[in-house]
Amino acid sequence: GSGHDATLPLPGHPGREWPGPLRSDGPAWHDGPAVNETTDTLTVLAVDDEPPALDELAYLLRRREEIGHVHTAGEATTALRLLRDGGIDAVFLDINMPGLDGLELAGILRNFANPPAVVFVTAHDDRAVAAFDLGAVDYLLKPLREERLAEAVRRIAERRRTRETESAAAGAAASDEVIPVELGGVTTLVPRSSVQWVEADGDYARLHTGTGSHLVRIPISTLESRWADAGFLRVHRSYLVALPLVTGIRSVGSGLVVCLRAEEGKPAVELPVSRRHTRELKDRLIRGPMQTWTSR
Repeated sequence: GSGHDATLPLPGHPGREWPGPLRSDGPAWHDGPAVNETTDTLTVLAVDDEPPALDELAYLLRRREEIGHVHTAGEATTALRLLRDGGIDAVFLDINMPGLDGLELAGILRNFANPPAVVFVTAHDDRAVAAFDLGAVDYLLKPLREERLAEAVRRIAERRRTRETESAAAGAAASDEVIPVELGGVTTLVPRSSVQWVEADGDYARLHTGTGSHLVRIPISTLESRWADAGFLRVHRSYLVALPLVTGIRSVGSGLVVCLRAEEGKPAVELPVSRRHTRELKDRLIRGPMQTWTSR
């Protein structure tokens, strides 16, 4: 490719240049540390058994500002060893390689606890269905077009940003007093003290405040255990309430509902109480005035 004979910086020596193309005939060549040391750029691995193709792919990847480190490997077993060390955000994989091929390697990566994004780079257009079945982020055909590679890199960067946001939101929602909620690329900080009740929504939880509701990617059971000391109690498989806001309970038909203090100008909230939670709710309400909860 056009990038084969470009001069590239020597690793660790920005002022010096690598004379000629980078090769992968021996052990994998590393550009930078084995672990991604920055959260601002991506660490990627390029895998191809043909040195000219690998050189061109690595060259084009290094041109992307989103990428901080590019590692290369000339075959899948070396790549797998690097990937098991961790710190790789994405792997750009050829499919047809001797021994372990790209699809087989991608299948192994799916079992990783935190698998990298996978982009296939191949001359064959008949393996795309199998590639996407393995969770590929993109499928690029050789000869590589730089704009298509750029699109794949953007997808990977967006994927990592989404994962980091979800992870931060989940951790914060479980334990912190301020909960980051992501919506449409905007992060809203919701004080836990403003949450009146929580509603289960599958693997998500909807936090209801006096001004609206917010969906966070964390199970209600996790909030139940982590927010107990902040005065929250499970009253139903679908509901968690802030006990300091409970004004009473009343019978409705054959069941009970718990009543929450209403915001000014708004109707009171009443939520069902399941039989298995009734006794604990009554006990906690009786003890309530004598109990000091930690800061909600």
